Amino acid sequence: MAVAGFAPLGAWPVPVAALAVLFLAWQRAGSAVQAALSGYAFGLGLNLAGVSWVFVSLHRYGHMPAVLAALATFLFCAFLALYPAAAGALAHRIGRPGRLRLLVAMPAAFVLAEWVRGWLFTGFPWLVMGYSQAPFSPLAGYAPALGAYGVSLATAFAGALLAAFAASPAWSRPRAVLAGAFAALLAGGAAIRAVPWTEPAGAPVTVSLLQGNVPQELKWREDVRERTLRGYLGQVVSSRARVVVLPETALPAFLDQLPSGYLEAMREHARAAGQDVLLGVVERGTQEGRPAYWNSLVRVGAQAQASYRKRHLVPFGEFIPPGFGWILEVLHIPLTDFSRGESPQPPLAAGGTTWAVAICFEDIFGEEMIDALPAAAVLLNVSNDAWFGQSLAADQHLQFSQMRALETGRWMVRATNTGVTAAIDERGRVVSRLPAFTPGALEASPVPRSGATPYVRWGNFPVLALLAAGLAAAALRRRDGGSRKPVK
Repeated sequence: MAVAGFAPLGAWPVPVAALAVLFLAWQRAGSAVQAALSGYAFGLGLNLAGVSWVFVSLHRYGHMPAVLAALATFLFCAFLALYPAAAGALAHRIGRPGRLRLLVAMPAAFVLAEWVRGWLFTGFPWLVMGYSQAPFSPLAGYAPALGAYGVSLATAFAGALLAAFAASPAWSRPRAVLAGAFAALLAGGAAIRAVPWTEPAGAPVTVSLLQGNVPQELKWREDVRERTLRGYLGQVVSSRARVVVLPETALPAFLDQLPSGYLEAMREHARAAGQDVLLGVVERGTQEGRPAYWNSLVRVGAQAQASYRKRHLVPFGEFIPPGFGWILEVLHIPLTDFSRGESPQPPLAAGGTTWAVAICFEDIFGEEMIDALPAAAVLLNVSNDAWFGQSLAADQHLQFSQMRALETGRWMVRATNTGVTAAIDERGRVVSRLPAFTPGALEASPVPRSGATPYVRWGNFPVLALLAAGLAAAALRRRDGGSRKPVK
């Protein structure tokens, strides 16, 4: 059920109801093991339905046999389900038997597990419940203050209130209190959302976001390469925008191996037109005395050449973890040994303003995107979601970008190979987008903004403090309650 809250459906009340059902199961669990099993079932269903696109990447584009791809996808989802399972066991151990303690322990344990999933083993914060509320739910208003995990906590707390309401006697005072708390939670989010955390910092910048729609299975073929390069050059030359952005690894060659005169022709046109062109391309060089290559966004044109290099790499897609070298014999994915860019990196200047750049799934890590803030005035993501075919992944990724805009109070623009190429305003609303799987150029005019939301200033520290306080309070109350002797 909870997957319906995420894009493309965006039915934000559904995850609240789904969490209420989960929390009722935890509340009625007779043991920590039973609570863990309920959490595991929830996590397995959520991920098998919502992350099924992993099969597409492995089988269709990684050329893994269908049976092995299905097994790998299932095992991956089974691993992800361990996090809500651990949350259920934790909530049961520190929260029982009091209903009030469970009201605090369940949401805190659930979101703590999400946060751990966001960094353990390089992190996979996909389908964090807070994302399901972006951009229109009142609960999304907590994003500028507490970030995506803060919205998750608000969503989980709403689910816990709903569960407690369902478990309370009808027409009782507790039900009235719970209903009032639920309404206050929604009203609080709406009120925070109305605060103008940032302000315009200049005139809109004209941007052309290119969508080449090059099929992933053809992208690196020699007989397609020239057509791809010629197509992007033609789009750049025909653009009148101040900034032209190509998607992630749009040019199917190393930067230093582009055809003779290709890069110079693009550079000369950009200089003559007063443009900055941002190229998604692979750079080569050395790092610590060894050969290296980076997934980069390279600026050419009116200013001197500069680069942003991807720093958060995709396991198995862009690097092979130690001990998994054998997987290269099964997967046939080009360029699986990237080097990491420096962390942090300064904003990239283009078109008279500054850009906080994220390549591919880097923009699902909110705490990393704010490294370039408040100096950066606009957020920029370049991606190649062609790896996921016609699945839920591209729309889900767009929704995560909407959360980044809400957290930071800044526009986010996205240039992707097959979709979703879009412009998002500082309130997380999609202003314009291109249809998926069609070539084109999206003309947008993001407004540079200055200032810092509380999340930009403090990152995840406030929500982690709330989680720690909630869990500690539940644990202390349980210990105090358990130590009391019955009055005779």
